[in-house]
Amino acid sequence: MANVSIIGTGNMGQAISSIVSAGGNNVELLNSQDTDKAVTGDIVVLAVPYPSLQSIVEARGEQLAGKVVVDITNPLNFETFDSLVVPADSSAAAELAAALPQSKVLKAFNTTFAATLASHSLGSNTTTVLIAGDDAAAKAELAGIITAGGVKALDAGALDRARELEAMGFLQLTLAAAEKIEWTGGFAVV
Repeated sequence: MANVSIIGTGNMGQAISSIVSAGGNNVELLNSQDTDKAVTGDIVVLAVPYPSLQSIVEARGEQLAGKVVVDITNPLNFETFDSLVVPADSSAAAELAAALPQSKVLKAFNTTFAATLASHSLGSNTTTVLIAGDDAAAKAELAGIITAGGVKALDAGALDRARELEAMGFLQLTLAAAEKIEWTGGFAVV
């Protein structure tokens, strides 16, 4: 049984929490403003918007040392919805890994919507969570938690692949915001 802390109590935090607990794991839900409460999980999911990552690192960087930290953000310009706001050769996950050198940073959940996580399905397909990271054991542990919770997990490669995952998440978000797909839709792995 894993101990997972989720920072962020919005739709994504709730959906991820339901998957983690459905697999029989312990879940601690923290609001991003709950900086007075210690993070107890060995795996910490940052279910917050991209701009919140810096303040979380500043407030909790020492607490996150030695833990698996999962970045779910899509670093897009939410004012214009026309671009990612990280350099073309980087990603939000790479920035987070540089800021947390003693943590094992993974990218996951950013290519799924909360509704598809909660329902465990995307059309007639089981929801698949793509995971990128440089630590094979950390990826395998997260994949085990995800699959135990009723959805699929797929190793998308090294943390360098986070850039492509973020671009994919960006495309999916812009399609939904433009009402070209539903918030219950997205990309399926078949």
